[in-house]
Amino acid sequence: MAISVRLPHVSDARLTLRDGRTLAWREYGPADGQPVLWFQGTPGSRFSRHADEGVYERLHVRLIVFDRPGYGASTRLPGRGISVIADDAAQLLDRLTLESVHVGGGSGGGPHALAFATRSPDRVRAASVVVGAAPLVETDLDGLIEVNRDGWYAAHESWDAVHALLTPLREALLADPLAGFRETMKVAPPSDKEVMNDPAWQRVLVESVNEALRPGAEGWADEGMAINLAWDFDPTSVSCSLTWWHGEHD
Repeated sequence: MAISVRLPHVSDARLTLRDGRTLAWREYGPADGQPVLWFQGTPGSRFSRHADEGVYERLHVRLIVFDRPGYGASTRLPGRGISVIADDAAQLLDRLTLESVHVGGGSGGGPHALAFATRSPDRVRAASVVVGAAPLVETDLDGLIEVNRDGWYAAHESWDAVHALLTPLREALLADPLAGFRETMKVAPPSDKEVMNDPAWQRVLVESVNEALRPGAEGWADEGMAINLAWDFDPTSVSCSLTWWHGEHD
């Protein structure tokens, strides 16, 4: 007897924003599922998702992920801050006719999730941040991985310094995403490295990073400036239910 296997629903689309830029997004899971707007880590693309895509069917979740400016198929926006991404997300939800969603963000996506919660509070049912970036001062840098520490110093020098730092990293990641990521995360704790050895996780990483960095390092540099310099919104004004996940060794 043949066994029917239900594959996860995936859609890939484009939106022309009010200022003429293109925003590329992708959805995973059932179209009638609970909508979750996900702000992926840095660098990342709309291909960022759970390695087991079947989880969206099992939990009846409709995951929505979009390329931020300069990544993947979304138009770059030089000099952009964080709040503009929240406004882009609001336009995307308008296109999808979604009044409210659950929101999540990981790593460099964390600040963008918080910005959305502050700028569109009525559209956020609840928010989660997973090991999210936070506003830093120099005394906070000792616990960071090398590229994030160097990125902070470069951002406080100039955009050109950030771009010069990230360009060779982009080339290394595109040449061999897994080797490049392992080098970047060489001081990661054993629990992280165990996850990094999962073939399914590796497949998703390669797809997401390749698409994110395909256009160049400029979008990554723009994001590095936005995250490492003064944020253009007040994260303490988040009014929705917020859960912040952070591991002991993060």
